[in-house]
Amino acid sequence: MNVMVIGSGGREDVISEAIHRSDKLGSLYAVMKNRNPGIASRCEDFLLAKETDVERVVDYALLKKIDLAVIGPEAPLEKGIVDSLEENGIDAIGPKKIPAKIETDKSWARQLMRDHNIEGCPEFGIFRDLEGVKEFLDDHREVVVKPSGLTGGKGVKVVGEHLKDKRDVITYIKEVLKKHESVVLEEKLDGEEFTIQAFTDGKDLIPSPAVQDHKRAYGGDKGPNTGGMGSYSDNGDILPFMERRDYDDAVKILERTLAAIREETGEKYKGVLYGQFMLCREGIKLIEYNARFGDPEAMNTIPILKTDLLDIFESILDERLNSLDIEHERKATVCKYVVPKGYPEDPKIDTVIKISGRMERETDKGEMVANLRFANLKMGHFQMPRSKIFYSSVDERDGKIYTTSSRSLSVVGIADTIEEAEKIAEGELSKIEGEVFSRHDIGKESLIRKRIEHIKRLRG
Repeated sequence: MNVMVIGSGGREDVISEAIHRSDKLGSLYAVMKNRNPGIASRCEDFLLAKETDVERVVDYALLKKIDLAVIGPEAPLEKGIVDSLEENGIDAIGPKKIPAKIETDKSWARQLMRDHNIEGCPEFGIFRDLEGVKEFLDDHREVVVKPSGLTGGKGVKVVGEHLKDKRDVITYIKEVLKKHESVVLEEKLDGEEFTIQAFTDGKDLIPSPAVQDHKRAYGGDKGPNTGGMGSYSDNGDILPFMERRDYDDAVKILERTLAAIREETGEKYKGVLYGQFMLCREGIKLIEYNARFGDPEAMNTIPILKTDLLDIFESILDERLNSLDIEHERKATVCKYVVPKGYPEDPKIDTVIKISGRMERETDKGEMVANLRFANLKMGHFQMPRSKIFYSSVDERDGKIYTTSSRSLSVVGIADTIEEAEKIAEGELSKIEGEVFSRHDIGKESLIRKRIEHIKRLRG
């Protein structure tokens, strides 16, 4: 089977690594906007192009006789890339343009929840101008402002954190409406966020372990929002601050959503359905949906996936997902991103990142070969026992790795406990040199204890 991965970030790096391990793989190809060295090292060939250039992507897929395309990021989904691939006889993992609105149009997603009485929907209003905004703000002292369209995870602003008062809210709404058709205002919730990513063939849904992402740029959950500075998962389905019923309730929301999408659009949603939830005093609330794997959350769940990823993708395409027993190792994971100094507001670009020290890589024949780890991955994807490095928005040129304007790479520790996995991740961070920074508190016992105490206070 010839497989093409679309995307050039850390999510696509971990996807391509899992595909590369499969016995079902013939040759691996990729379409990337920047040369990700991890992805490039596994590919027979790759195309450097905009992932949203649908015509060019489809032409490349036809040229390389691709059997299956795996879409990583959300922007190509919004452009209808799955529709175009399927029209040209190429199978794809990812929803078509209309079902993908569950992520690409927040107004549509909230209206879907309302129309189909899906549990976990916070109070919200959809506005295409300022009419009615004042009344909503009068009824809700603190709100969350969400542009309806895609913003790379950086468009959501919260009163009390990013916005001071009603005047700030209205100013930001005006700014949003210059670029988006509508804006969603929601009640501000108090609780702990978590993510569940689920494989689905449009009929059935199989969830992965829960993960907690960290959006704020700096330690202690301070600073501007980012695409995600890191994440952790425990050695089972739930996180330390959760109970089993919380996980089950969240999965039920995803199942109800899947059925609603099918009823609303007449299309079967195939791929990964991602739910970001908040555990509140009154139960589970749905914060937002994504129409693909999360980044960084994919780095927590895919490395511990025991089932062949291509087996899963084939079962999705054949609509027999319920016949497959998808297993994950019972391991905890901690992922920490390395980002350029100044990220996300004024990142330093075109600076060199080096990864020092000796480590091992696995060749295609399964032999372990020692090599200096200087971010030159032409010989293969390096990894240490129980740790992994995934490249994201970097560019490989002349044997060196350069920063771009977004997150550079992630380190992942895998162990029996979160505490041990965090120490492994920190050990890998210490080997990275450059004008970069990370959040060192992610996965630390002190921060997790804070989450647990928060939920205890809420639940009394």
